[in-house]
Amino acid sequence: MLENHLYDLMIQLVEENKSLWRIKNEYIKNSGDCRECAGFWQKMEKDKEAHVKELAALVKKHLE
Repeated sequence: MLENHLYDLMIQLVEENKSLWRIKNEYIKNSGDCRECAGFWQKMEKDKEAHVKELAALVKKHLE
């Protein structure tokens, strides 16, 4: 059985990946000609990628 904190990390990793997918595949495209919004989504994309990387490392550490 997984400890609660590991389960929490895994659930959050899934949520961050889902969010990152939506940003990359929908939100940036949907921002159209609005540079300000596209810039926001691109910044958010980088932030989410960093979160995913950090969460994945933590999950891996706790599974070893």
